[in-house]
Amino acid sequence: MKVTVIGMSGTFPGPHSGCSSYLFEQDGFRLLVDIGNGSTGTLQEACGLIDLDAVAVSHLHGDHYLDLITYTYARRYHPDGNPPRLAVHGPSDIRAAIRGAYVRDVEELLAEVYDFHPCETDGTTREIGPFEVSFHLVNHPVETYAMRISAGGKTVAYSADTGETDVLVDVARDVDLFLCEASYLDGEPNPPDVHLTGEGAGQYAARAGAQHLVLTHLVPWGDEGRTLAEAERSYDGKISVARPLASFDV
Repeated sequence: MKVTVIGMSGTFPGPHSGCSSYLFEQDGFRLLVDIGNGSTGTLQEACGLIDLDAVAVSHLHGDHYLDLITYTYARRYHPDGNPPRLAVHGPSDIRAAIRGAYVRDVEELLAEVYDFHPCETDGTTREIGPFEVSFHLVNHPVETYAMRISAGGKTVAYSADTGETDVLVDVARDVDLFLCEASYLDGEPNPPDVHLTGEGAGQYAARAGAQHLVLTHLVPWGDEGRTLAEAERSYDGKISVARPLASFDV
């Protein structure tokens, strides 16, 4: 399994990265996990614009799904012709959120481009191409799913956005790679039940027995060096900081 960081900035695009987006590849199948604002520019450096086979959205905050709106046009009107409808997995109201971004009736357009598969229950598990993906509700102000993604005998966990929750330990249990948000710095204001710090990300990686921790969702005004140092205090395994187009062969 190959995992490529497309965007890793939290809240809004930074000067060198769009928002959350991660490309999973296995056996020629391309699954994009989250498609935050500003991410589809970098996506075109990793694969062809219409070469995606499926998208899985963790939650409906703009930094995790907004580029799905403009991608509608990219996919529908690409000069290479109309590709197959794109399977989109995500929160229960994902279709309504996409439709609501337009000022006109786009039901026909959306029906041509996307095949929506909203999650109905916590713990939903789906076969998406060669991937087995399980969706787990985590601690965030809106319906938000962490994901456990397996293929070829390897497993990757993605925290999505979350405050403290024991669910994350089970999602990341013994995974080969753990993409974990680390939005806040220790000692700075951190509203409860929204995001983790670097130290918190390290603690969950240690508790879960994850093999490799990748710190992501770093806000542009943050301090990458401090975030990494905080994670190293609580986790003694391999740690990387997500960067656009960084790839991990799992």
